[in-house]
This record gives sequence, structure tokens and C-alpha cells, in this order.
Amino acid sequence: MNKLVTLIGLSFAIFFLLGLATTLTRSMMIGFLDVLPVYILMILAISMMLYEAFFDKK
Repeated sequence: MNKLVTLIGLSFAIFFLLGLATTLTRSMMIGFLDVLPVYILMILAISMMLYEAFFDKK
């Protein structure tokens, strides 16, 4: 049950972060290179969330 709730919470957070990043690319005034740091930060944040949720067992 704990893993299921963790997985649901992580999926909501990941969908929110990816939606936020893709919304920026839809603008005509913002190019891909302007949004590239946002994508890098989103990948880092998602990987840290996954690591803390499933692999960090101290």
C-alpha cells in the first residue's frame, strides 16, 4: 500500500513538472534553447524524487 501511494504521488508530480515544461515550449516567443535549462532541471528533480522514494533506504 505504501509503494502504491508513493507511485501515485510521484506520477502526479512528474506529470505536473512535464506539463509545466511543455507549456513553455508551446509559446511562439520562446525557443527550444531558452527552455533547455528547464528541461535539465526537470530531469534532475524527477530523478532525485525517484531516487529518494525507491532507492534511498537509510
